Amino acid sequence: MDIIYFFELLGTFVFAISGMASAAEKKFDIFGGAIIGWATAVGGGTIRDVMIGRLPVGWMRDTNFLFAILAALPVVYFFRKTILRFPRTFLWFDSLGIGLFTVLGLERTLALGLDPAVAVVMGAVSATFGGVLRDLLCNEIPLLFQPKTELYVTVCLLGGLFYLFLGLFGLDYRWKMIITILVVFSLRQLAVSYQWRLPTIK
Repeated sequence: MDIIYFFELLGTFVFAISGMASAAEKKFDIFGGAIIGWATAVGGGTIRDVMIGRLPVGWMRDTNFLFAILAALPVVYFFRKTILRFPRTFLWFDSLGIGLFTVLGLERTLALGLDPAVAVVMGAVSATFGGVLRDLLCNEIPLLFQPKTELYVTVCLLGGLFYLFLGLFGLDYRWKMIITILVVFSLRQLAVSYQWRLPTIK
C-alpha cells in the first residue's frame, strides 16, 4: 500500500473520530454522529479538490474512505465516555488529523504541478476546513475563528513550509511526510499547552 494512500485513510479515520466525539458531546444520535464524522473527515479534502479541479473528489473515487469513517463509529460509540472524559484525547486526534491532512493536501496539490505557495495553502485548507464544517454543524463558532484559540491554521501553514524546506535536502517523500506530521502534531500540542496565540485586531 502506498504511504500517501495509507495516510489518507488514517487521516480520514482520525478526523471522523474527532467529528463524532464532538457529536457525542452534543448528545447527537448515531446517525447525526455519522454525518458530523463524515463532514469532518472529508470536508477539507472535498473543498481542496474542488478548488484545484481534482474531480470527482477523493472520497467519491474510493469507497474505502467511507469504510474508514464507518470504522470510527463503533470506536466513539463504545469508548465515548473515555474520549469525552479526557479532553486531551480529543486534542490528540485533532492534532494528528491536521498533521496528516496538511501534508496530504500539499502533496496532492504539488502533484498537479501547481505553485508550492498554493500547495501550502491547500494543505491548510485540507487540514482545517473539515473542522470548520464540524463546528458549524454542531452550532459552534468554528475553532479557526475563535479569538482565544491557540495556533491552529498557522501550525498547518508552518508545517507546509517545513515540508517544502525538507525537500531542499533531497529526503524521500515518505520521510518528509512522517517528519512533517510529527512537527505539526508537536506544534499544536505546544500551542495549546503554552497558549500560543496570534495578536487580535483591536
